[in-house]
Amino acid sequence: MSRSARERGGGDRPGLDRRAVVRGLAATVATIAALGSARAEDEVLEQLMQQSQGRNFGQGFDSASRTILMPKATLPTLDPSTAQTTEQVIPRYEEIVGRGGWPEVPTVERLRLGNRHPAVPLLRQRLAISGDLDAVVAGSGDVYDSYVEAAVRRFQARHGLTVDGVVRRQTLKALNVPAQVRLAQLRINVVRLRTLSNNLGTKLVVANIPAAQIEAIENGVVVSRHVAVAGKPDRASPDLQTRIVEVNFNPYWTVPASIVRKDLIPRMQEEPDYLTKNRIRVFDARGNEVPPGQINWHSNEAVGYRFKQDPGDFNSLGSMRINFPSQHGVYMHDTPSKTMFGEDFRFHSSGCMRVQNVRELVVWLLSDTPGWSRAEIDAVIKSGERKDARLATAVPLYWVYVTAWATPDGVVQFRDDIYSRDGLAASTAGARG
Repeated sequence: MSRSARERGGGDRPGLDRRAVVRGLAATVATIAALGSARAEDEVLEQLMQQSQGRNFGQGFDSASRTILMPKATLPTLDPSTAQTTEQVIPRYEEIVGRGGWPEVPTVERLRLGNRHPAVPLLRQRLAISGDLDAVVAGSGDVYDSYVEAAVRRFQARHGLTVDGVVRRQTLKALNVPAQVRLAQLRINVVRLRTLSNNLGTKLVVANIPAAQIEAIENGVVVSRHVAVAGKPDRASPDLQTRIVEVNFNPYWTVPASIVRKDLIPRMQEEPDYLTKNRIRVFDARGNEVPPGQINWHSNEAVGYRFKQDPGDFNSLGSMRINFPSQHGVYMHDTPSKTMFGEDFRFHSSGCMRVQNVRELVVWLLSDTPGWSRAEIDAVIKSGERKDARLATAVPLYWVYVTAWATPDGVVQFRDDIYSRDGLAASTAGARG
């Protein structure tokens, strides 16, 4: 569409020019005058808003007037320039803080497109100050219009939340983190990024723990991004710099002693057939299989045994496990519990990382390894046979803790300090919502 067409407010509808809009507004004003009541005025204005949305007028004007960007899927979290680009946005947030920050958005159960609510003007102001809503079109009305919805979507994308344009509890909580806390996060993470951004390699995998997200990066471009489930706050996923060396297909799962102690023993006390139902077998120190009924589950006796879950769809590792040297004994893997990937809070594991669409990541990891094409990978998984694939070239892997960063296009992202490592607990406690 040409610039002149956009300036006429035409969107994708050829016949809608400025004169047509003026004629429509004049007719609307005449109708309101004839009806002569506040209620009738509201009804007619609502019809006009719906008509404008129906012909994409608002969207066309929005795209012509705004320079606000959504996060780009191809730009990596960790890049040789990340420390510099993050440092460059700090003055922007210093200015916001210097002007008094942004307002608190009042608690609401839900706000979505078309709602009218007293909180909407403050929401507009909040989004305009942080740069998610163009100040030129921010307005001050109490109707949750398409401009506000688009700004909320951008805000959600920048904060790792479900991008649906609806303000609920998690979005409201992120909106009401004070500007001075966001500024402090940027300053803290610049220091972290300076130690992480050098000599990364041309093909690497980066798992950002607070984002619960994994990126496969090649030549500075994200070729695939994967939602992850990371460690619980009391079983944190560790920082790592290592190399991926192997993929296990249809793996057994050997239950770590910490999980036996914290999870398996209490579960067996409540559900004595849990091991049998989940096809987890018990072995003594000599490798002999032991019936679960012979173990005293009301003691720590079970810690002395080895627990091994058979391969299959029910296996806690799913159909694939990605291995790398680590003193922490952690790894990345598939999972049968795929519903967790749809949550905003994804910190449920005991330190390892579960990977959504892990098959795509594995295909990419093995792309240079003979005998492991996509078709061959699919066939092995389908067969259920236990097989291992050693990577022809080990791929650098970084598990990092980054809660604030900026990409070269100036888009700033934030994540919750899930492990309280930013040292801002006191400041964050004052965050409203």
